Parts: sequence; C-alpha cells; structure tokens
Amino acid sequence: MTIKETDLKYIAHTYGRFPLVIKEGKGSLAFDESGKRYIDLATGIAVNAFGYCDEEWAKSVNKQLTTLQHTSNLYYTEPCAELAKMLCERTGMSKVFFSNSGAEANECAIKAARKYAAQNKGAEYSTIVTLKNSFHGRTLTTLAATGQDTFHNDFLPLTPGFVYAEANNISDLEEKVKNNKTAAIMFELVQGEGGVMPLEKSFVDKIIELSNEYNLVTIVDEVQTGNGRTGSLYAFEQYGIRPDVVSTAKGLGGGLPIGATMLSERLTDIFAPGDHGSTFGGNPVCCAGALSIINRIDDTLLAEVREKSEYIIKELSSSDGVNSVDGMGLMLGINTKRSADDIVKECMDKGVLVIKAKQKVRLLPALNIPWDLLKEAINTLKQVCESED
Repeated sequence: MTIKETDLKYIAHTYGRFPLVIKEGKGSLAFDESGKRYIDLATGIAVNAFGYCDEEWAKSVNKQLTTLQHTSNLYYTEPCAELAKMLCERTGMSKVFFSNSGAEANECAIKAARKYAAQNKGAEYSTIVTLKNSFHGRTLTTLAATGQDTFHNDFLPLTPGFVYAEANNISDLEEKVKNNKTAAIMFELVQGEGGVMPLEKSFVDKIIELSNEYNLVTIVDEVQTGNGRTGSLYAFEQYGIRPDVVSTAKGLGGGLPIGATMLSERLTDIFAPGDHGSTFGGNPVCCAGALSIINRIDDTLLAEVREKSEYIIKELSSSDGVNSVDGMGLMLGINTKRSADDIVKECMDKGVLVIKAKQKVRLLPALNIPWDLLKEAINTLKQVCESED
C-alpha cells in the first residue's frame, strides 16, 4: 500500500488531510515523495519555529538524546531546570510546570486558578470566564473552555464551570464576571483558530481592571501566540500587562512536544507535591530543543519578525483579491475575496503551503524564513488570490 492508503486503513479519521505526503524538509522548504518543492508558510501550525531540521536545534536535541533521553520527575535534570530558569528570567514569571501540549498547559492553568480561588475566595468560586470564538484545546475540559459550539457537539456533557463573553465587548464581560462566582478570566490575545482576531487594548485593560476588583486570576493562552510568533517573545508584552498565568506550547519545542504553564509570583506556591503531574513533562530531550529555540529568540530576530509582518501586510493589503489582513507578527489571517479553500488548494499546486482559520487563509511561516523564499511565496499567494479561476 502507499503511505496514503496505509494511513487511511490504520489511522483514526480525525484529520481532513491534504493530498500531500511530506517526505522531508529543510528550513522553510518541504519536499514530497516525487521531490517537488514547497515553501512552507504553516510550519506545522506554528510549531517549527525555525523551520524543518534546523541545524543548531538538531545538534542540541541529538546531544541530549545520546546523554539522557528520559527520567521520571522523581529526579532532577539539567535541561528542565535551565529551561524553567530561562523562561522565568525572560518573562518575569516565577515558576513553570512542564507538560506535553497546549491543551495540557491550559489544563494546568485551570487547576491553578481554581485552587487559588478556593483558597482565597471559597470553593464555590470556580467559574472561569472565557471568550466566544476562543480555542483552548481538545480535552473535555479545554473543549469546555473553548467558546465555540461547533467543537462541543457530540461530546456533551463537558466539564462544567465555564461561561463565554463576547470578545471586545466590555459590558458583556462585566456582566459575566459579576453574575457568576468567578475564579478567573482566560483569553487568547489573538484568537488563532477563531480566525486570527486580536483583542482590543481597551478590552484587555478591562480584563485586568476586573481581575483586580474581583480578585480573579488572569490566564493568557499563548499556545500559538507565544515564543516569538507575534513579534515579541510573548504577546502579552505588547499589551503592557502582567498575567497571573501564561500557558504556551507549539513553537516552544521547535518540533518536539512540550507545553509550559508559567505562574506569576502571586501563584508561585499554589501547587504542592501530588497536586499535578505529567510523566513526560519536562522531558530532557524536549527541554533541550526548547532551550535552543528560546535562547535564539532575541531582539534582532523579533525585529525581523515585525519587519516581515509589515511586508506581508503591505503586499497583501494592496492585492485586489484581498479584503483585509488581521493578526500580529507572523500570525496572520487573510480575508480573501475568493474561497479560502480554493486558495489553499491552488497555492499547494503552485508549491506554497498555507492553511485556514475559519474562512481566512492563515499564515504562520518560520520566524527566520529567508527573505527570498518569503517574497516568492507571497507573490504566489497574491497571484492566486487575484486569479479568477
């Protein structure tokens, strides 16, 4: 059987795969079974921060892989400790819990918020306000946190204790906080799966104001926006806020599964031994890969991310086939006049990989994508958007 036939026969049908087998990749280029070249503007949905098989990343991972691939969290390991130190020093947070994915990072954030509320306000204060159009993961609890009914169908009943406010609607947010025994507000600063929609600064400021007034925990979900993706190490920096909890994953490991839940000084001792855990959380190999990634996201790279973002927005906004461009940094959603499905397919045919978010074309290129490949890919995307076929 071919790879596609084997996949269809033996793998659960949870993915609507494109008709493409990626055989290998290097940097921002992917190659299929026939050797056809593709410029990748999706990076495994914001995971391959430095593209495919980055040499420095691979060297760090391989070195750790042949030193110590795993041990349980009953023991200390250097990569885990060093990564936690680096994240705290770079963000001003105080403690980190490591897991394997964004959903798990968000589960930990929810547990931290509920324990804090129980200790400081009472056990009945368990409701977490999230936003409509949000996406926080696919476990039953993070699905419950997700403010999109389409993800809830067929899996009811979900974990109770979540209510949804309209994004950028201050009065609705106030109503939800005041009329529930609220423990926390959980939000993405750019709603990724919801269509690449940034929150307004005034709305985020109101979240902080309400959190201070009602002693709430603020949870910022930076699973997709984090690790340089929006032009700062974490998106919350651009909003001038200091969250109580920050969850992240995706680009953190550069292609290896790792999630992190960062806790502020306010929640630094919220967990005690036995409160939470993860068999593979803090895995030495994954942490070594993440150390390589975070260590290289410096001011020079972030300035380049912002410059590339400005170029993409300028080029596509001037296209007759584009209605608007939303997002931050290299996390952009393109509202096109033609069907996003058609554009994704035609771009693939022409050797450029893009994906969708709602009815928009979504771009998530490697943070270090070379200028020549970026310009070639954006030119192809413009041509496809403007095509009448």
